[in-house]
Amino acid sequence: MTPPSPAIDVAIIGAGVVGIATACHLAEEGRRVLLIDREEPARGASFGNAGGLAFSDVMPLASPGIMRKAPGWLLDPLGPLAIPPAYLPRIAPWLWRFWRASRPDRVRASMVAQAAMMRLAREAMGALVSRAGLGDMLRSDGVLELHESEAEWRASLPGWETRAREGIAFEHLRGEAIAALQPGLSPRFGFATFVPGWQNVADPYRFALGLLDHAQRRGAILRRGRVLAVEAVGDGARIAIEGGDAIAARQAVIAGGAWSRPLARALGDDVPLETERGYNTTLPPGAFDLRRQLTFPGHGFVISPIGGGVRVGGAVELGGLTRPPNFRRAEAMLGKAARFLPGLRTAGGTQWMGFRPSLPDSLPVIGPSRASARIIHAFGHGHLGLTQSAATGRLVADLVAGRVPSIDIAPFSAQRF
Repeated sequence: MTPPSPAIDVAIIGAGVVGIATACHLAEEGRRVLLIDREEPARGASFGNAGGLAFSDVMPLASPGIMRKAPGWLLDPLGPLAIPPAYLPRIAPWLWRFWRASRPDRVRASMVAQAAMMRLAREAMGALVSRAGLGDMLRSDGVLELHESEAEWRASLPGWETRAREGIAFEHLRGEAIAALQPGLSPRFGFATFVPGWQNVADPYRFALGLLDHAQRRGAILRRGRVLAVEAVGDGARIAIEGGDAIAARQAVIAGGAWSRPLARALGDDVPLETERGYNTTLPPGAFDLRRQLTFPGHGFVISPIGGGVRVGGAVELGGLTRPPNFRRAEAMLGKAARFLPGLRTAGGTQWMGFRPSLPDSLPVIGPSRASARIIHAFGHGHLGLTQSAATGRLVADLVAGRVPSIDIAPFSAQRF
């Protein structure tokens, strides 16, 4: 039973980790919060991600380096980047914006904004985890980025120099120093960079549900339903639900991830949101003695310790929301993982595909809608939804309360496009 409209201060559309973290912040401040999702909570990208709190990832995906690699990647239909040929006409405008975002001046602007967001993300996540009592779900083992050649490693150095200027600690490693951090790794990886400040959650799905429990204990309500539209009405918002129901709230937050674009467009914000389809395979406990998350930038995927097992996933398939999954991509990554970790047991795995909401400049949309300051956007985090969820929740709480946000949110405006 939906509460009567006067009882709802803020309706949040989307119960992924971003929407849930936002509900935590608002409920903690005494707001009466309603979370609405088309599915069960945290069953989208929040369910099957790699579990990394990637506070060191301040570099945008759109960059001159990626533009040089992309043509070669696209030649391999199971490689790090794929676009189904039939989808090319639809995604062409997004690709053009991505190319423009790779210009050095725009890369620098995106990096500055992302770095500010990551500083807030680290602080906000630590505080929220403490308040929610979820500290036992965090691992602080760092991450190991691995390269097969000196040329590939040297190509990564400008990005690390940028991170150094942001105060991010890391260490370049070779040979036995790499093996000490991850025994059983193929010797083909002779160059690596270790980031000790990287953290992982033990299981992203259980972590999101833990945050949801924290929000519900403070009064947040969960409702399942497909939101058809969000409208500015008088001094509030009206949320239309499939089946004819409607909800009135004093304020609304659109945190629907990959499904947010039509809701934003109806409010006057035509945001170029695209869908990265991410694939993975989660292997059961005992598959490998994985000491920490491993990233393979030359191959576009990661291997993470998840739920006592091993998750192999990543890569990018730009293919929208309706095409059937191509699980050969998951199989290709698992085959590479078996070569990179020769002792990996690949039997008994569970495949998954999810939708990452991606914007050309790698920055999310956070801020008021064009239609009304009472309707706030909070979507488009790409690979960084888990990482930036608590920071997004804090920024939205600032906007709801009429406070000056913790960081400058102008770079994240929906109107920047």
